[in-house]
Order: sequence, then C-alpha cells, then structure tokens
Amino acid sequence: MAISWIALGLMMLSSTNLKAQKPVEKSRVIFFEDFSASKLDRSRWNVIVTDKGVVNNEQQAYVDSSATLYIAHGAEAAGAKDGALVINPVYHEGYVNASNKRFDFLSGRIDSRGKVSFTYGTVSARMKLPAGTGLWPAFWMLGEGKWPDCGEIDIMENIGEPDWISAALHGPAYFGETPLVNKLFFKNTDITQWHVYTVEWSKNALLFKVDNQLYYRVTRPMVENYGPWAFDNPKFLILNLALGGAYPAKINGVKAPYNGLPETTVKLIKQGKAKVLVDWVKVTQ
Repeated sequence: MAISWIALGLMMLSSTNLKAQKPVEKSRVIFFEDFSASKLDRSRWNVIVTDKGVVNNEQQAYVDSSATLYIAHGAEAAGAKDGALVINPVYHEGYVNASNKRFDFLSGRIDSRGKVSFTYGTVSARMKLPAGTGLWPAFWMLGEGKWPDCGEIDIMENIGEPDWISAALHGPAYFGETPLVNKLFFKNTDITQWHVYTVEWSKNALLFKVDNQLYYRVTRPMVENYGPWAFDNPKFLILNLALGGAYPAKINGVKAPYNGLPETTVKLIKQGKAKVLVDWVKVTQ
C-alpha cells in the first residue's frame, strides 16, 4: 500500500507541474513577401533612385526601371516557389542622372522605409546571388535618422566571391570599417545556389545564420565595448545590388576599368549574367 500511495503522490505532483508550466509562445509572422504578383508591391516597397552623387565610390546609379527591377516566373525563377524578385544590373555607358552625375551602370535597390518597420524579430530572405568580382549584393536594415547613429544591420553582404558572405553591424563609433563583422565560408556549395540568410535580433544580441547555421553571435556587451548599442529602435528592410566601390576594391584590389569592378565582370553584366534573385522575405516576432 505504501508504494501505491507514493506512486499516486508522484502522479499528482507531475500533473500539478504540467498545469503550472506556461505554454510555449509561438512566433508570429508580421511580414511576408513572396514576390508572387506580376509587379513589385509598392504599398510595401520603395524603389530607390540615385538623385545625387556617388556613395562608397560605387559605379552604378539606382533607377526605377523594369530593366533593373522586375518579378520573374518560370525558368528564370527556377527554384523559387511562386516567383522571384530580380535585381538586374545593366551596362548603360554615359547615363546622366538628375544631378548631372555620369554613370556607366544601372542597378536596383528597394526598401520598406515608411511602410514596414519593426523592432526585434527574426528576419530572413531566401536569395540566389551572382558570382563575379566586384558585384556587391546586400540584404540589410537601417533605422530612421542620421547614420550611423540610427544603427545598421548587414544581414548578408557579398562582393562576388562565390565561397563566402559576411554580416556586420554599424553604429556610433563602430562604422565604416567596423570591428563588428564576420564571414561564413561555404562548404560543398556557393552563393550561386539558393540560401536563406537570417538574423535573429533581440534586446541583447544578434545572431546571424545561413540555412539555419549560426556563424556569428554579437551581444550587447560586445557592441558597447566600441560604442552605444544602436539596436533598440525600429528598422526597415533593404535589398540592393551595388557594383564595385570601396568595399569590393579593398578586397579585390581592382582599379580599372572601374573601381573594384574588372573587365570580366563588366562582360557578365553585359551578358545578363549578374542577377540577384530573391524568393521571399519574412519577419517573425
């Protein structure tokens, strides 16, 4: 009998503990874009136009054109579920923008500023990148206000080298050549395949992942070792493809025919072989 009473007591205690446990909170999707429509949804995205001079010594002008930004379906979007955003750089010798600045390349950049912004969450995009020295695709976030005080989260950057991508943070006293940067080198694959690039952003840390593999963890104390934490304010999403510029040139050493952009990559652009594809973008909290 004693054993039965003990067993009954344990069962009751176990039942009480189960009832006392709080249910696991499930994350909810607060933004999802699968680029399944025939055109870019401008209620969610702004198309950025270069109306001033050169930034970071980049070689492209961003334009609002179906030649540089469009939604693809079928063979061109192979591997994407319902279609894909295509950022397609174009060679356009002697293009002059509204500020009378001359460019030889056009490209695309979109952001969600003023339309979709949030503080904290898991932010992911499934992307397929082009290989070509000096191509500079990026998936990133910015806060409102003056840079770098507003905080910048670079979820994924690449400069055309097929075997690695990088993530970085920029803020007060840690910007430009920021010390808060890390690379992931791929194994048995490369950037030209579909991958999911993610940051898990919380009050005290940012975790960067590729295909759910953690490769860089940055904590609040790590950031505050260099300057104020700039990641408690709302951020908006950015997708773009830059061409050449200071960052690629620093790595590849190319100075001609364009800063950070060699002739081999110019040929890829002319051949339409330098496209960035984006299957979807998702934010959960």
